[in-house]
Amino acid sequence: MGQKVHPHGFRLGVIYDWESKWFAERDYKDRLRADIELRALILDLLPDAGISRIEIDRNANLVTVTVHTAKPGIVIGRGGARVEELRGSLEELTGGRIRVNIQEIRTPELDAFLVARAVADQLERRVAFRRAVKQAVQRTMQRGAQGVRISVAGRLGGTEMSRRETETAGRVPRHTLRADIDYGLAEAHTTFGRIGVKAWIYKGDILPDEVEEEVEEPLILEEEALDLEQSEVEEVVEPEVVEPEDRGPQHMAISVEQQEAVARQTQEDD
Repeated sequence: MGQKVHPHGFRLGVIYDWESKWFAERDYKDRLRADIELRALILDLLPDAGISRIEIDRNANLVTVTVHTAKPGIVIGRGGARVEELRGSLEELTGGRIRVNIQEIRTPELDAFLVARAVADQLERRVAFRRAVKQAVQRTMQRGAQGVRISVAGRLGGTEMSRRETETAGRVPRHTLRADIDYGLAEAHTTFGRIGVKAWIYKGDILPDEVEEEVEEPLILEEEALDLEQSEVEEVVEPEVVEPEDRGPQHMAISVEQQEAVARQTQEDD
């Protein structure tokens, strides 16, 4: 049987960062449970806000919660009333100070969880699964994705035996660590049971800074080598040009007066 690995966890520490940022020695399980309860409460209070993921950053006396949503207006509310209500509910749950940040997702078609959630919502409205999946794949590719893969599994169309159907466009290199692949899972609650929807979206490669530096260094060295070669050529050419100018005065003709003076001096010597 094929062994699957979560695309996000597979790339943690390579190109992705953790969604919960804190350190605990003894109370690890308590903080982990608190994170799960925080995320569950936010999703329960804002089910129609198009929330993709929630990041939690814990400091000494403050917990910062960053909500990534495709509909920030619903989360903020009129005059920020809904955000204050959300913050009050979170502080009541945790018993500490909470700061809520709202991050807008500008292209929800490139967010895997939102794509999977949209397909699941259509399945709940009894839309044909093939039509819903193909339309989602086309919209994602039109927004600039390099590859997309959507898989639905369950009692598709109300059949007695469950099965899996997959639609793919472009390429999705799931085993390449530098590949920026977003993954999302959603469930559709139908009268026939639950239908699972998985989405993989490939957005391109993320190269680490070390690789970019290694590529740039040889270019700089080549330019320096060319400058050195040019300077050496100039140094070799300069003496060839200067030498005739230096030798010129040595071969100039002696004047008549100088010749007579030299002749008189030789006669006196004799």
